[in-house]
Amino acid sequence: MAQDKSPNAKPASAAAIREARLKAALKANLARRKAQARAKAQAQDRARATDDVTHGPDDTGEEA
Repeated sequence: MAQDKSPNAKPASAAAIREARLKAALKANLARRKAQARAKAQAQDRARATDDVTHGPDDTGEEA
């Protein structure tokens, strides 16, 4: 009978266990970095939108 290759199957060797652990850690790190990048981009967009409202595109803040 063929072995089932379910996602919950445990790797057999120490090297396979290490590889699976590193793969999971890399996936978690990438997800965290993407979330941080999205949050930073949203914050910059909000800051830019607020800046555009308070200082119009032609407003340099200097008096003539």
